[in-house]
Amino acid sequence: MKKTLITTTLATTLLASSLFAAIAPNTALAADYKVDVKGAHAFVQFKIKHLGYSWLLGRFNTFDGDFSYDDKSPNSAKINIEIDTKSIDSNHAERDKHLKSEDFLNVSSFPKATFVSNNIKFSDDENAIVTGEFTLKGVTKTISFPVVKIGEGQDPWGGYRAGFSGTTSFKLADYGITYNLGPASTQVEMALHIEGVRI
Repeated sequence: MKKTLITTTLATTLLASSLFAAIAPNTALAADYKVDVKGAHAFVQFKIKHLGYSWLLGRFNTFDGDFSYDDKSPNSAKINIEIDTKSIDSNHAERDKHLKSEDFLNVSSFPKATFVSNNIKFSDDENAIVTGEFTLKGVTKTISFPVVKIGEGQDPWGGYRAGFSGTTSFKLADYGITYNLGPASTQVEMALHIEGVRI
């Protein structure tokens, strides 16, 4: 009886170990980070050509998000960002008013833009391609763009931080923005510079 009990216990332990080993590679090993918007160490910026002669630059002042990342399992990383479209700021009040109107972002009907990743693939320690769902003005499309890991480590306040930067571009018409800005201004470039604090 005692021998049978020992055998059963050993078999159960081995089975549990095998199950854990099978599950472990798929378990989220990544640490969770909160985007440091409070300390203003993250930015969502955009630029678009003006008449083909220069660049118009701007940003969204209000946004939030989080991401997960572990350098031992980088391809398990994830990111979620939510942008308050009403916070668009091109350093010109009248232009911002127009950008918030139905001609462009229609912020009264679509107050949020979001990006949710569904795949991140690193080619080395620093460079990756992020793929996910970007929603703007009620339209959701799958986009992919390169990101670069800027760095990670302890901060002076006892926390741990990691930062990434990425840039993508898309046609305004793909998201229902068809206001005629001229042939040189049909595409906008967006940059995401994210520093997160591990939670």
